[in-house]
Amino acid sequence: MSTLKRLLMIFMLVLSCALSAAEPVNLNSASAEALAAGMVGIGPAKAQAIVDYREAHGPFKTVDDLLQIKGIGAATLDKNRERVTAASAK
Repeated sequence: MSTLKRLLMIFMLVLSCALSAAEPVNLNSASAEALAAGMVGIGPAKAQAIVDYREAHGPFKTVDDLLQIKGIGAATLDKNRERVTAASAK
């Protein structure tokens, strides 16, 4: 394996560790872009659905409220439980 590929792999590993240690994304204040970037298995369309749900129904009371959004099931919730919070928006 070339040195460049090794360095790239090390960089990606360090970056993924840094991102996993980052602050959780707030479901009640994050933009669709921030939700898509901070959550596993959530792309732009599903992130926009989270924002739309929040605007229509008010703030999320718990992370489990994500289950109310069509297309988000228990497996997706479990993958993201530590990555999101339902703190009150500031």
